[in-house]
Amino acid sequence: MTIAVALRTRLLGLTALCLSALVPAQAEPFVFTAIPDQDERHLTERFGKIADYLTDKLGVEVQYIPVKSYPAAVSAFRNDQVQLAWFGGLTGVQARELVPGSEAIAQGKEDTTFVSYIIAHHSTGLTASEQLPAELAGKRFTFGDKGSTSGRLMPEFFLRQHFGQAPEQLFSRVGFSGDHNRTISLVQSGAFEVGAVNYAVWDAEKAKGNIDDSKVGVIWSTPSYPDYQWSIRGDVNARFGDGFKEKVQQALLEMTDPALLAAFPRSGFVKATNADYAPIRDTAVAIGIMDPVQ
Repeated sequence: MTIAVALRTRLLGLTALCLSALVPAQAEPFVFTAIPDQDERHLTERFGKIADYLTDKLGVEVQYIPVKSYPAAVSAFRNDQVQLAWFGGLTGVQARELVPGSEAIAQGKEDTTFVSYIIAHHSTGLTASEQLPAELAGKRFTFGDKGSTSGRLMPEFFLRQHFGQAPEQLFSRVGFSGDHNRTISLVQSGAFEVGAVNYAVWDAEKAKGNIDDSKVGVIWSTPSYPDYQWSIRGDVNARFGDGFKEKVQQALLEMTDPALLAAFPRSGFVKATNADYAPIRDTAVAIGIMDPVQ
């Protein structure tokens, strides 16, 4: 190689190095997930749009990854596979305890006073009531997922409170459907006579015409409690820049597009804090799902 060629090669290399220094490296993607409270098709439709919205708002690539179960959502958050998650009340409490510094930053306006419905197949003869009917005893009952706040934790708490018995003592059979859509399907088909379901999913499915009123109906509504929320890991500012956590929170609070909000479904989001979910932890401890704070 001639001296001229060598110098030219070296100059080209230095030029490339200088140019690369001027172009910022591609940042790692910001990843979120959500508890699988409905079937995967619903989840993909819901959260793919949210990822696009957050990408535009935050100026970084945002990805949504689905998980197969409630515990998997908690594990993904704990293991840093995701930095943000749409949790139910119970899964949020569990996840934040596993990741010091993580915070609940936003909840749906409806999540401040959430309720669960007890639904029953028409063959039971049960109708809407302000009190839990004594005739529930001995029925086949299905909850949603074992880790669901609205499909298991709170309904079980109120059932225990009213009847003074664990579900396994109260009912002839206890099942866990896995998600709210399946709970509705199982009770509507008569496979289970009674079930507990998230009121927002019930109302949305009813609006879509997916519920046959001649086969299944709401017989009781729980008192209200705090439920779903967005939780974020405490290390996001160090990884994505100062103020990033606040940018994520603001993007969620500014989500006003009806098409995006209908995906949850929520009318909007408001600020949330970890303290808002202390009643959920207390309830989980009361029925033996979580251990008391040591």
